[in-house]
Amino acid sequence: MTEPSPNWHKSTYSGADNDACIEVADNLPHVLVRDTKDHSRGELIVTPAAWVAFTAFARSRAL
Repeated sequence: MTEPSPNWHKSTYSGADNDACIEVADNLPHVLVRDTKDHSRGELIVTPAAWVAFTAFARSRAL
């Protein structure tokens, strides 16, 4: 069985001018995060639990 392709979507917290954007793919057994403008830099791969913890932390520190 083959793993599905990542379903990338831009973060809702990306900059309004598209100057600070990330894309997230969370349809796999792991979560992938990448720079929207420079895919050649690769992806950050994290567990779903780590992603939930990170996003909860980021929300608690939102300006």
